Amino acid sequence: MVHRVTRRGLTGGVGAACLAAALVAAPAPASAQSNEPIKIGFGMSLTGPLAPNGKQALLGMQIWQDEINAKGGLLGRKVQLVHYDDQSNPATVPGIYTKLLDVDKVDLVVGGYATNMNAPAIPVIIQKGKTYISLFALDVNSEFHYPKYFAMLPVGQHPRQAFTEGFFQIAAEQKPKPKTLALAAEDAEFARNACEGARDNAKTFGFQIVYDKTYPPHTTDFSPIVRALQAANADLVIVCSYPLSSVGILQAADELNFTPKMFGGAMVGLQATVFKDRLKSKLNGIVNYETWVPSPKLMAPAAAFFKTYQERAKGQGVDPLGYYLGGWGYAYLQVLAQAVEGTKSLNDDKLAAYMHSHEFKTIMADFSYGKNGEWTKPGMLQVQYHGVTDAANLDTWRGMSYQTVVAPADQATGKVVYPYATAKK
Repeated sequence: MVHRVTRRGLTGGVGAACLAAALVAAPAPASAQSNEPIKIGFGMSLTGPLAPNGKQALLGMQIWQDEINAKGGLLGRKVQLVHYDDQSNPATVPGIYTKLLDVDKVDLVVGGYATNMNAPAIPVIIQKGKTYISLFALDVNSEFHYPKYFAMLPVGQHPRQAFTEGFFQIAAEQKPKPKTLALAAEDAEFARNACEGARDNAKTFGFQIVYDKTYPPHTTDFSPIVRALQAANADLVIVCSYPLSSVGILQAADELNFTPKMFGGAMVGLQATVFKDRLKSKLNGIVNYETWVPSPKLMAPAAAFFKTYQERAKGQGVDPLGYYLGGWGYAYLQVLAQAVEGTKSLNDDKLAAYMHSHEFKTIMADFSYGKNGEWTKPGMLQVQYHGVTDAANLDTWRGMSYQTVVAPADQATGKVVYPYATAKK
């Protein structure tokens, strides 16, 4: 029997109460004197398992702050980032945003890193009537439909499906076409959303789900999970996971010589240098999502930023390359700045109206917003890792030599190696 993953997001009475409050909450006026900085508040994971990504996002944001202030700031005022460590713990998030707005009196707010940290912020944001840009949060506005929410994540109008759509496209092209699918998901907001999208994709592309189970977020022994996946004997295996369990599952799969025909999908963490360095050759053959890669085409508008980032990252204990979150941390503040400059205002209603009606140009991508504050068009990638040895070092991860973009077709840098048992050699 297939065990269905159930969604336990921020829904029901809480969501309804927040929407009701939003109808009567008036945004605070921007009454600061011109010599006071514009304060932008947010939480960010600087400790805990999400810190490797949170720290690089913060450095990207700090580079943006320094550059915008060197040009005179926004609206003739300097910009100040006000932030707190959410400790990779969703329970800390509501208190952080309440403090930012009620005590620190920040002018603007943006989200911290990742789905699990943004979802609990939304009720506070709705009550305060603030415009809010999340960072890599998967479909967290689907329950609220809050009109002043905007996502910095290239998933398009079908967010949940976007993380694995390319995986299914590639699988469907193989001859003979594989038939069966197993899903394993961490029991948390992101993984539930991503696996819900994978189920939809399986139906669209004609694959039979033979295994569909969750595991607790604090799991440390992944051998039983991998053994259960082996027993299911599915052609395709998609894992929807956060960094520590992504690493744990791939380590267990290697130890148990687990070789389905395709393996990967929506595993967060494989994009960061620290986790690549931990896994090294165990990455070979995995087909997994990416949001950006340093291909010549994508690097061109971001080259100056990454030169600055990588110089400043030295000795700071942050990701030395910044490819996964550093550039996006810079880019979502570019979006906010363009809205402020376009409206000549800090008024949340004016900012949101502008963001719904204009295209944004950033170092990472150019895009516009549609339904639920998601991008009108998707930009997700699927990559396959190859040729990685256990002697891999920072130079290995610096370019494209160890990875091939296999989907979508207009960004592809090569073809998938199939099946996984061949690709992982």
